[in-house]
Amino acid sequence: MDTREQWLRMIGTPENYSFIPSLRYIKTYHLQELDVETYIQANGPNTTQRLWIALPKEIKEPLPAVAVPFYFPEAMLEFDPETGETLPRYQGIAMLRHLAARGFIAASADAYHLTYLKSERARDDFGRWHDAARALNREHPEWTGIGKLTADTRLLIDALVSDPRVDGERIGIAGHSLGGKMAFYAGCLDERVRVILASDFGIRWEQTNWEDPWYWGSKLDILKDAGMDHGSLLSCAAPKPFCLIAGQYDNAESYAMMLQAGYTEDPERLRIINHASGHRPPADALNEGYGFLERWLKVPEYNRKG
Repeated sequence: MDTREQWLRMIGTPENYSFIPSLRYIKTYHLQELDVETYIQANGPNTTQRLWIALPKEIKEPLPAVAVPFYFPEAMLEFDPETGETLPRYQGIAMLRHLAARGFIAASADAYHLTYLKSERARDDFGRWHDAARALNREHPEWTGIGKLTADTRLLIDALVSDPRVDGERIGIAGHSLGGKMAFYAGCLDERVRVILASDFGIRWEQTNWEDPWYWGSKLDILKDAGMDHGSLLSCAAPKPFCLIAGQYDNAESYAMMLQAGYTEDPERLRIINHASGHRPPADALNEGYGFLERWLKVPEYNRKG
C-alpha cells in the first residue's frame, strides 16, 4: 500500500452515500469590483451546500481558479451581499474577494456543520460542529470528519473544472485556519489541484485541535501509533508547490515537518511565510501568499513546471 492509499484508508469511505452530482444556479450579486454567482450543490444523498463563485468583471478567456474552503462563503467576502451586513469577525481574510480582484475565478461553500443536519443553532455556534460530528460518526463510523471536509472541498474543484470560464489545468486551493486544514487535505489528495496555499492551520498534530471529532476524533491515536504525520501526507503531493503562512499555530517547527515530505529546500516549490503576529494573517503576508499562487498559476514558465 502506497502512502496516498494509506491516508485514504485512514480517512475512510462512507457506505450507502452515493448521490447524483448537481449544481443549480440561484442568483448573481453584481458588486463594484466583482460578481458573485450563487448555487446549490448536492453534497450527500439528502443534503446540499451553498456554493459561491466569485468572478472578475471581465473574462475574455478561461482563467486560473482557486477553491477557497471555509466555514461559509460570506466570511470569505467579509460581508453578506444580500443584506450588506459586514462581518467584522472575518475582516482581513476575505480570500474569495481578494483572489477575484487579482484575476482568479474563486469558489467557496458552506462547511458540513451547516449542511449535514438541520439545527436551530446560529451558524457561528461551535455547538453545530459537535452536533454534526456526532451525527456523522453515528451514521458513518467508518468515515471521519476530515474525510467529509475533504469530500465537500473536492466538490468545489468539481464545479470549477466543469466551468467553461475556468482553465482546468490551472487550479489552486487556498484556506485559512479550518479552511487551511481543508485546503491542505484536498490539495494533497486531489491531483487536479496544482498549487496549495494554507494559512496557520497547525500542520503538526500537537499544534492545534486535530483530535476534535469534526476532524479525526479518537482515530488520531491510530494515526500516531502508525507513525503517520502531515509530512507524510504532504509527500503524496510532492513536488506540488505548497506555501504555508505561519503566525500562531504554525512556526519554524512547521517548516521542519514540511521538509520531511521529500521536497528539496526550494523556495519556489516549498515556502513558509512566518509573520509570527498571531492567528490572523496581516495583509502583507496574505499578499505574499497570493503572489505564490499567481506565480504557479499565471506565469507560463512556472505553470509548465508545475
